[in-house]
Amino acid sequence: MKKILVTGGAGFLGSHLCEALLSLGNKVICVDNLFTGSMENLEGIKSNQNFTFMEHDVTESFSLDVDEIYNLACPASPVHYQHDPLKTMRTSVLGAMNVLEIARTNQAKILQASTSEIYGDPIQHPQKEDYWGNVNPVGIRSCYDEGKRCAETLFFDYKRQHDVDSRIVRIFNTYGPRMHPEDGRVVSNFIMQALRGNDITIYGSGLQTRSFCFYSNLIDAFIRVMNLDSLETPINLGNPTEFSIMQLAEIIISKTASKSQIIKLPLPGDDPQQRQPDISLANNLINWDPQINIEEGLEHTIEYFRGKL
Repeated sequence: MKKILVTGGAGFLGSHLCEALLSLGNKVICVDNLFTGSMENLEGIKSNQNFTFMEHDVTESFSLDVDEIYNLACPASPVHYQHDPLKTMRTSVLGAMNVLEIARTNQAKILQASTSEIYGDPIQHPQKEDYWGNVNPVGIRSCYDEGKRCAETLFFDYKRQHDVDSRIVRIFNTYGPRMHPEDGRVVSNFIMQALRGNDITIYGSGLQTRSFCFYSNLIDAFIRVMNLDSLETPINLGNPTEFSIMQLAEIIISKTASKSQIIKLPLPGDDPQQRQPDISLANNLINWDPQINIEEGLEHTIEYFRGKL
């Protein structure tokens, strides 16, 4: 039985990860300040004797005795990370340093949940791990993009300087039950608008593309990456099947039988035009390929949001 720390463990992905780790017979300590996370997400496991919840902000130093760490602490949607950009940057940078110190003192494995946003508005397509990106360091999304880039730097410097066994995964658009209904992300936005019969708001032409991965596929990949003997490079995790935003809206309208109309609004600043991961490395290193397609994944997600309404 391993003792595993999950920061951001009350969030969308973090809560699913806590459940998966408990099901594998581990002890799990969830640390979350509940800014975007929710105790409701932990309802099914909070009474588990191997689960501990600790309300704490990772920007403040703390210490624990653990064997592994998954660092998921950071608001991940534009609405939330732009709400307080300085706090977002502190969470990515100071939070990373604090959990890396715990890993160093415990000689624990540590995984950083990074993001496809480190590629910015990419010139390379699809994006490979050796692509350095096309990022605006002074834009409205920079608090998140550059914060995550800095966190990756810290993880590699701790690996080189302190021999910390660190791993970095770059997450492409992920969706599923427990997404916050008002988080401003495209899947939750479209589903909530369709279920309410409101206009579906597309920003820009709708021709910009994303690649959508169902949460359970991603959680499986996290655990496979942690179980590797070592990992010397960041690794992309996402579904390589590419959809335009317009296609996504049409699928959701069809699946919800909604009478919503599609309207177009101006594109926000620095919104990337393409997102598609090259997952060859994940195929080779962890034998991973996402199995749940957009049709099946959206059905589960729509059912969840129906329940929330």
